[in-house]
Amino acid sequence: MPVFDHPEFDQHESMHFVQDVETGLQAIIAVHSTALGPAAGGCRRWQYASDLDALTDALRLSRGMTYKNAIAGLRFGGGKSVILASDKAPKSPELFHAFGRAVDGLGGTYITAEDVGCSVEDMRFVKEQTDFVSGLPRSGDEAGGDPSPMTAIGVCQGIEAAVAFRLGKDSLDGIRIAVQGVGHVGLHLCRLLHEAGAQLVVADVNRENLKLASDELPVTVVPPAKLLFADVDVLAPCALGNVLTSQTIPKIKAKIVAGAANNQLATEADGARLAERDILYAPDYVINAGGIINVAHEYYGGSSEEEVRNEIARIPQRLEKIFNEAKASKQPTNVIADEVARRIVANAGDNPPVAA
Repeated sequence: MPVFDHPEFDQHESMHFVQDVETGLQAIIAVHSTALGPAAGGCRRWQYASDLDALTDALRLSRGMTYKNAIAGLRFGGGKSVILASDKAPKSPELFHAFGRAVDGLGGTYITAEDVGCSVEDMRFVKEQTDFVSGLPRSGDEAGGDPSPMTAIGVCQGIEAAVAFRLGKDSLDGIRIAVQGVGHVGLHLCRLLHEAGAQLVVADVNRENLKLASDELPVTVVPPAKLLFADVDVLAPCALGNVLTSQTIPKIKAKIVAGAANNQLATEADGARLAERDILYAPDYVINAGGIINVAHEYYGGSSEEEVRNEIARIPQRLEKIFNEAKASKQPTNVIADEVARRIVANAGDNPPVAA
């Protein structure tokens, strides 16, 4: 399928297909928009069923980063990279050096950071080849480092806002929350939710992740296939996307969907399906923006962790505006969020980025 005819192609500015024979690296770097600044978005390393699946992921994720960065008021456009994981291309310093050279070759059009399948350590190898990388170890109280905890903070605060709006509760005490995926972000989120008094149901395909969560926290573990349909108040997808579909949505018992995963909706129509069932959906790229806020403050420098946390604290306000506008207009929350983001990008030439 030609790239320009791909259903997820949305006026992307450029696509870069990277190969390094020596390390086996095969990667796709998608630049969706640089209207608000250099395209920023993490690097995902994943074993895709096909090259087409990898392309689809890169296209969707990069557009989502444009919207995420716009609504967060960051001086970033939207981009994303995916590394096709395989036995022929194991993780190695050399592989990430090759990826770093590819990023550097774009001359600052794209700024990378860690995402699913990559770590802070991996980004250190990328940094050896390019300055266009963030999410690196930090020193003192400066902003930076692993963005996962900051993503979790924003998601927790967003869940609190959603619970207040949909359930009329002013705390998470006794609220039942199902967390799908307890990796980097999911485990941090579980800790915060437990501290807030929530009752946790968790699932993960990775047994080591599950053991870490269950050894540390009082969680109920269920099979991954049952997590989406658990009898809970809030469903928090924190693994991969495309979990909210025409097949899964009719069986969801939660009244709220609010999690850290990107691209939770399989299609735009699935937002309407949630709304028809009176399930409040917190648009993923709004609620999970804490990580990229941290990355932006690190990249541009001169910020402290306290300043990052203060900026993340605005996420609940943004969600509340979207919830209220969706209720007033009787449109799905994902439609409202997309409209807000597109307006910000469209007006980029007239006004500097300002947090929505």
